[in-house]
Amino acid sequence: SDYNIYTKEKIKLCDGVCSKSGVAVLDDTSSLILDENGKLQDVFGNIRDVYVFAYGDDYKGAVKGLYGICGYTPLIPKYALGNWWSRYYSYTDKTYLNMLTRLEENRVPITVATIDMDWHYSDDVDKQKKITESGKDTEYYGGNSGWTGYSWNKDLFPDYKTFLKEIERRNYKITLNLHPAGGIRWFEDAYQEFALAMGIDPTTQQHIQFDIVDDNFLNNYFKILHKPYEKDGVRFWWIDWQQGTKTKKTGLDPLWSLNHYHFYDNAKNYQPLILSRFAGVGSHRYPLGFSGDTVIDWKSLKYIPYFTATASNVGYSWWSHDIGGHMYGIKDNELFLRYIQFGVFSPINRLHCTKGDVWTKETSYYSNGFGGVAEKFLRLRHALIPYIHSANYRTHKFGQALIEPIYYYEPNNKLAYKYKNSFYFGGELLATPITKKSGYGGLTKTKVYLPHGEWTDFFTGDRYEGGREYQTVRWLDNFPLFAKAGAIIPMNKDYVGNSLDNPTNLELNIFNGNGKFDLYEDDDKEKLFITKIVSTYEKGKQTVKFSFDGDSSVMPKNRNIWLNFRNIFGGDVKAFANGKEIAFEKNCDTYLTVKLQDLDCFAEYEVVVEFIEQTKLDMLKRQAEYSIFHFEGANMIRHYLYHALKESNTVAEFKDVVGRFEAQMPEMDAQLIEEVRVLLSKEKHWNTLPKIYAERLLETL
Repeated sequence: SDYNIYTKEKIKLCDGVCSKSGVAVLDDTSSLILDENGKLQDVFGNIRDVYVFAYGDDYKGAVKGLYGICGYTPLIPKYALGNWWSRYYSYTDKTYLNMLTRLEENRVPITVATIDMDWHYSDDVDKQKKITESGKDTEYYGGNSGWTGYSWNKDLFPDYKTFLKEIERRNYKITLNLHPAGGIRWFEDAYQEFALAMGIDPTTQQHIQFDIVDDNFLNNYFKILHKPYEKDGVRFWWIDWQQGTKTKKTGLDPLWSLNHYHFYDNAKNYQPLILSRFAGVGSHRYPLGFSGDTVIDWKSLKYIPYFTATASNVGYSWWSHDIGGHMYGIKDNELFLRYIQFGVFSPINRLHCTKGDVWTKETSYYSNGFGGVAEKFLRLRHALIPYIHSANYRTHKFGQALIEPIYYYEPNNKLAYKYKNSFYFGGELLATPITKKSGYGGLTKTKVYLPHGEWTDFFTGDRYEGGREYQTVRWLDNFPLFAKAGAIIPMNKDYVGNSLDNPTNLELNIFNGNGKFDLYEDDDKEKLFITKIVSTYEKGKQTVKFSFDGDSSVMPKNRNIWLNFRNIFGGDVKAFANGKEIAFEKNCDTYLTVKLQDLDCFAEYEVVVEFIEQTKLDMLKRQAEYSIFHFEGANMIRHYLYHALKESNTVAEFKDVVGRFEAQMPEMDAQLIEEVRVLLSKEKHWNTLPKIYAERLLETL
C-alpha cells in the first residue's frame, strides 16, 4: 500500500519536474559530478546546483527538459518487454526446468527467467552451521550470513552450465540476483583469484570487503565475479542493494554507483540492461527499476498504478513491480488475476513472490478458471510486444513515456488529477486497472474519466463520448481499457511460444478516427525498420495507408498483415499497392478484417473501407447483445430482455425497456430462481433485472 510495511510511515515520493504551479525546482547540490571520462569528481566549496523547470502546464516538455540535461532513457532490449518469471525459492536445476515446462504446456510465453539469490550458497541453516563449525564466522572472515554470494550452489545446481544452456535453448534470457554488500569471503570459488588480484594473501582467508570506491576492487568485481557467468549464459544482473547509502567517498551512494557501472559493464557484450532500485533523479539512464517488497493485498495493487504513472514526472518510466505481490497478505485468485491484468499493461511484467513452500505465481495453481484467464492475458502481453517496443523507441528518441498520467493531456481539467490510477499506455490506450474485489455475478464497478474525444473499449467494443465520467461494469476476464479515436495497435499474430522474432503475421487494430503510428522493428543489433501507418476518417469512410522505411532485411519474408477495423462491421473494401488495385481477404465475423499477403517492403499500400455509420441505438444493441450473452441468471429473463432491446426503435425506448427490468432488483441467485418459477407460469412478469446488469446495459449513456 502507500505505507512502508517496516516503518509504518506513509510513503513520500521524491520531487519531480512537473508542478501545478508551473514551476518545479530540483536541488542537486549534494550529488557528485560525473565527468566525460566516467570518473566521479568531488563537489568543491559550497556551490549550489539547482535546476528550475518553468514549463507551465507543459508536463511533457518539463520531462524532456530533464532529459536535455542528463540524457534520454536508453533503448530497452525487446526481450525485457515480454513476461518475466521470478520466485524467491530454493529451486534445483530439475525443479526449475520442470516449472518452465509446466508454463510452456499451459502456453504461457516467458521471455526472462530469473533465478533469485538461492542460485548461490545463501542463508540456509546448514550453510551457516558449517561456517560456524569451521570457526570462520567472525568479522575477520565476514561472518556467517549467506545473503551475499558468487558461487553456484552445487547441491541445487550440480552442473549449472548445462542448466543455463538448457534455459537459453528454450529462448529465455537469464538474470541472477545479487546482494553485493557482503563482499567476497573465504569459501567463494573465486576467492583465491580475487584475493591475489587485490594483493591479499589468500591463505589468510581474510574477508574482502565491498568497496565501490576502489577502482581495483571494482574492476575485479566485474572481471572475476561476473564476466565468467555471463559467458555461461547470464544476460544481465538483478542488483538487490538495500544496505545503506554511505561509501568511503562523501556524497557517493553505492546504489547509484552499482547501477551506473553495472549498466555500462553490461553494455560491453549486450544491449545493456539491469534490474535495480531507484537511486534518485537521473536513474532513468540505468533501466530497469524495481519497486521492492509489497504485501499481497488489494491496497498494494491499488497503489502501484498511481505510483507508476507518477514516476513519469521524474522521467523514470521503466518500472518493474512484483506482479501478484511479494509477501504476507492472502492468496486470492481474483486478486492474482487483477494483478496480472495490471502487469500486462505496465512497463515490465515480472511475476514474483517471496520464499515459501506455498507462495507461487504459477497460473496452474489459481483454480476455478482464474489461472486460465491469467494465461490469456499473459499471451496478450506477448502479442503486444510490437506495440510496446515501438513505445520503447519513442521513449528513447523523443522522451515519451510508455505510462503517462491523464493530466499530461488535459492539464487544466480537475478530473484528470482525480483519477490517479488511470494512465495512458503507449499513447493510444487508456487503462484503469480494477483494484477491488468483484460483486454480484463476478462483476465489478469502476469509475473512470475519459478525456475529450471518442473512445472504444478494447475488450468489449463499447463506444463512449469523452470529456466525462462513467461508471463501468466489467467481468473478471476484462477491465476498463480504452482506445482513443484513430488509435492503431499493432500486435503479433504468430502465436509461436516465446519467440521474439519480428512477426510474419502482423495485425493492426484500427479504431475509427484520424491517427498515425510508426511501428519500429529491429534485429537486436543496429538495423532498424519502420512501418509508417496513417489512418484517416471521413463520414462513412476509413482509409489506412502504410509504407516502409529503413533496413528491409529486418522485415520477415512473406509478411502478411491483418487490418482489424474494430468499429466497422461490414462495408465495401478496396486495397491498393503503389496505386494499383490488389487482391485481399475479407472477414466480418466479429468486426471487419482485411488481410493482405506477401507484402512488398518497397511498396506503398492503401486500404479504403466505405461503410454505413452506426447510430447510437445500433451501438447500444450491439453492446447489449455482448452483455446479455455474459449475464448469469434466469434464461427466460435473458431471453425476453434480449428480444425487447433488439426490437427497440429509439434510444429512449431502449432505456425504458431497461428501466422496466430495473423496477425490481434482486441481488441474490435465490431471488432469480424464484422469478423463474413465476415466469414459467405467467410470462408477462419479466421486470426482474439485477441493478448492476441494468447499469452495464446503460453505462455508455
